[in-house]
Order: sequence, then structure tokens, then C-alpha cells
Amino acid sequence: MSDTLKQFKDYLHTMRQYDHVLTLLYWDLSTAAPEKGVEARMRAINYFSTEAFRLSTADEYGKMLHELSQPAQFDSLDPAMQLTVKRNLRDYERFKRIPEDFYTAYTEAKTRSERIWEKAKRNSDFSEFSPYLEKVISMTKEYVHYMEPDQDPYEVLLDLYEEGMDSATIDRVFEELKEGLLPLLGKIEAAGRPNLSALEGHYDIAAQKEVQSMLLDYIGFDADAGTTAESEHPFTTDLCIGDVRVTNHYNEDDPISAMFSAIHEGGHAIFGQNIDPAYEDTAVEQVNMMGLHESQSRFFENILGRRRSFWEPIYDKLSSLLPQFKQIPLDTFCRAINDVHPSMIRTEADEVTYCLHIILRYEMEKAIFRDNVPVDDLPALWNDKMEELLGIRPQNDAEGILQDMHWSDGSFGYFPSYLLGSMYDGMFLEALEKELGDVDEILSDGRIRDITAWLNENIHRNGSFYNSSEVLQRVCGQKLTARPLLDYFNKKYAKLYGFDR
Repeated sequence: MSDTLKQFKDYLHTMRQYDHVLTLLYWDLSTAAPEKGVEARMRAINYFSTEAFRLSTADEYGKMLHELSQPAQFDSLDPAMQLTVKRNLRDYERFKRIPEDFYTAYTEAKTRSERIWEKAKRNSDFSEFSPYLEKVISMTKEYVHYMEPDQDPYEVLLDLYEEGMDSATIDRVFEELKEGLLPLLGKIEAAGRPNLSALEGHYDIAAQKEVQSMLLDYIGFDADAGTTAESEHPFTTDLCIGDVRVTNHYNEDDPISAMFSAIHEGGHAIFGQNIDPAYEDTAVEQVNMMGLHESQSRFFENILGRRRSFWEPIYDKLSSLLPQFKQIPLDTFCRAINDVHPSMIRTEADEVTYCLHIILRYEMEKAIFRDNVPVDDLPALWNDKMEELLGIRPQNDAEGILQDMHWSDGSFGYFPSYLLGSMYDGMFLEALEKELGDVDEILSDGRIRDITAWLNENIHRNGSFYNSSEVLQRVCGQKLTARPLLDYFNKKYAKLYGFDR
């Protein structure tokens, strides 16, 4: 090992420790920090963010990256380290163009904005949040311009969350999906909604947490390599391969929401827990392709979790933890978790109309970054698009523009990854069934861990060694298309609702 490579690995390890501290601080801020401790926690986040930024832009770091990029050194590196040098040099050159004082101010603005968003959502008052959002939007545009001054800001943001993705591709596949969804939704609407009054009632929160533990264990979450907590908006955070954490949000009147949040976040966590440990402290460990990450959470949540066969082996367990379910037939429960109808809240939407929720947000983000729509006009634009796409109109800000946290922390460009992930899932399902056989048979037999192991082997262990397009080629043998997802929807819901495909 050359002296430069040894120094570089030591430097990467140091940078990783700062990431670890920052992740813990954000986790604590979102899950446990008391109100009077929030300011101190935000100051700590700002301090460590600035220190981490300094490490990532230091001249000595840049010198190591440039030396290791030279053919004589680069060719001797293993593939994971080559990828690390390549990606980190790109990021170094981007971050080097950002003034440190701006970066610190941007971090502080996002952290404060997120806290204000929580209050504004509780109060259903966009005006409380509006000035903070306006500042985050403005600073995000400036941030991206520093990084890539000659590129379209929104294209840069899309690439940050799904490397290699662009709006032309998203426009194409989203339009393909929309064209296929509208006729399907018309057939489902004509079939009528099921009677779900049997699920009405109050469900103990402590019991719901036990259900979460049962579900996480069932799908393959390693409790020795992760933990759980509560937050306003469910999320997953990776400290390292051996410490991946999930949160949930509980509603005593709606146990199904927390069940599927548990499965969704569990899918994220299983990905993080099963990356090959050989990739620790390399860029491969950091999976920043969020479409690929969301494909795993949504595969467990929807492709598997909304099937009757998923619940058959565990429905008695669910009923023992939530006794009300002893009076709810499995068929009724399955109709409930596949009840397709327009609804306000993205995270509680069925898997079909969910696609339109993401298209709405994608169009909103283009309006913000391409059309420069004023912040104060965004709630009305949101409501108009909700009515256009889903046929319903929010009655307040909490069920409209304030429902998601993503914009409060500057995560513009993230939303499309959810729907890209669903499209990947349709393709992964085809590939999995070719290799393992009928998914319903596997699930009915209680062999869900066989599916988890297939995902571990084909996707998770590789971390971010391959970008999403490369994963699709390797696993599915084709480029991105909406067709498999549409085929899955049409086959499933024609059977459920009793209409011709």
C-alpha cells in the first residue's frame, strides 16, 4: 500500500467519524431532543457540519485525491477504492467552489426550517413556514449554482439523489405511467369501494409498537444492527452497516398506517444492514441513489406487503397483538390495504394513486426551479394540481403543501426517486419470479426470507457500487420502463376488483 493510499484511508475514516456524529445529532433532534434543548442541538449540528465541510474541502484531501487519480496509482487500487476516488474527487471539486460561510448558513437555515415546518404542520399554517421555505429555496439554488455553475439547477438536484437521472427520462417514464394509470383508475372507481367499517376503532399505541417489532423481524430486519424510535415523519438513517435506525409515527385510530411505515422503513434498513462490510469507509457504503433505495422500501411495503399471501402466515400473530383484528376477516383486511381511491396524504395513499402524488410533487419542483413560482403562490398551485391529478382538493395546509418534510430540509429532487423506485420494483418482481418462482407461493409458505436473501444477494450487498441503471441491466437485463409496474397493477387489481384487464 502506498503512503498516499494509507493517508487517504485514514482521512476517510476521520471523515466518517464526523458523519457518524452528525447522523446521531440529527437522529436525536428528530426523535428525543426536548424543546428547550433544540437550540443547543442545532448549534452542535452546525458546528460539526462546518468541520466536516472543512475536511471535505481541505487542500491536503484534494492533493491525495489528485495523486490517487493518476493512472499509475489509480490502476493499482481495488474497484471499490477506484470508485471512491472518482466520486470523492467529483464531490471535492464541487464543494471546493462553495464558500464555507455560505455552507454554514445553509446548514443552519435547513435545520431551523425543519423545526418550524413541524410546528407549522401541527398548526396547519403555511404562513408560519413560508419565510423559512423561501430562504431554503433561494439558498438551495445558490448552493447548486456554486457546485455546477453551468448546469440547470434542477438537473443537478435530480442527479444528486439518483446519479445519472435527468428530467427528460423522468418526463418520459412518468408520462408512460400516467397514460396507463388513468384507464385503470377508471375501472377501479367503477367497481366501487369495499365496506371497511369493521376496521374502525381505537388501537393501543404500545400494541402497535409490538406489531412493528413483529413485522420488522418477519421481513429480515436485524434488531442487533438497528433500533427504532418515534418521529413526526417516519424515516431511516444509517450510522454504519451495524447500526441502521428506523422511526415510525402512530395513530390510535389507524393502525394500518404504522404497519406499512414499519415495513417501508424496514426495507430501507435491510438494504443498509446488508451492504458487504468490505465496503466500510468507502463511497460504496454510502447509497445515495435514492431511487434504488426507495425501490427496496417500496418492494417490501407494496409488492410484498399488500398481498394476501404476505399476511397469511402472520395474521394470527397480528390478531394476538391487536385483539380487534380477531373480529376482522383476513379478506376484509386485504381489501382495506388495497383500497384504491384518491386521498390527501401521500404516505397513506394506496400504491396506485401514490404514483400521482409523486407526479404532483415533481411538477411542483419544476415550477419552483424552472418557473420561479413565488413561495406564497405554492399552496394554491399545490391544491390546483391535486384537484387536476386526483380529483380532490385539500381543505387546509396540513393535508396539502405542509404534509411532507422534504422541502423543509432542502431535499428538492428527492420526490421523483419514490416513483422511480416503484418502476424498478415492477422490473425486479419479473426478474425475481423468473428465478425463484411465484411470489405468492413463497409468501404463503412463510418463506419471505428467501425473497429477502435474493434482494440481499442481487442488490443490497453491492451498496452503491453500481448506479440504478447498471443495477437494472444486471438484474433485469433491460433499461427503465413503466411497463412491468403497469402489468403488475393491471393483473393485481383486475383480480381484486373483478374486472377485465
